[in-house]
Amino acid sequence: MEIEWHNHEIQKKMSNMEELRKTIGIELAKMVKLRFNQIEATENFQEFMKYGFGKPHPLKGNMKRYFGVGITGNYRLVVMPKGNEKIIVRGVIDYHGDKYNWLIP
Repeated sequence: MEIEWHNHEIQKKMSNMEELRKTIGIELAKMVKLRFNQIEATENFQEFMKYGFGKPHPLKGNMKRYFGVGITGNYRLVVMPKGNEKIIVRGVIDYHGDKYNWLIP
């Protein structure tokens, strides 16, 4: 599956492991990289959902077009399917119910 980015800043932070480590720390950076590898290894978003890597789930409210993919605990990689063979990465959030904090907006 192909990965696109919500904007250039997100691409800069998330496509370079050193930038990612500086932004969110080494442990979260490793898990984000693992999720990217899993996403790229699947042919489409439905297949990714079927395998259940990171327990992808639709988000609610003003984020209803997006899916959260678990990284650790309350941290989620936020993605939006674009067609069936591409996703747009929105960033990484820490959320608890209706409250959320963007680590990489």
